[in-house]
Amino acid sequence: MAIILHITQESDWLAAVSAGFYHSDSLETEGFIHCSTVEQVLGPANAMFYGQDGLVLLAVDPGQVSAPIVYEDCYESGQEFPHIYGPLEIEAVMAVIAFPPQDDGRFILPKILET
Repeated sequence: MAIILHITQESDWLAAVSAGFYHSDSLETEGFIHCSTVEQVLGPANAMFYGQDGLVLLAVDPGQVSAPIVYEDCYESGQEFPHIYGPLEIEAVMAVIAFPPQDDGRFILPKILET
């Protein structure tokens, strides 16, 4: 299975490392952690995080996640996004990739993720 990605503040990731697991605000409010495939990530990045600094991409190995991962279209976008229904184990994160916006505020795919 291919990796899935989660966008978060680097400070939130560092706090998760100290705590031993990662959870986002959406886990509390919606019941899951929002994720994307490599092909999908720029859509939410540019729509929801435009111009924000201090972001990282968590590259997650789905096979190492104990919580259920469900692909679903929550916003009637016609795309099914992966959602993690529980906390994310630190060990499931294969890489933490800096994700700065470009000068115009938009995001581009980091070279390490280009296919």
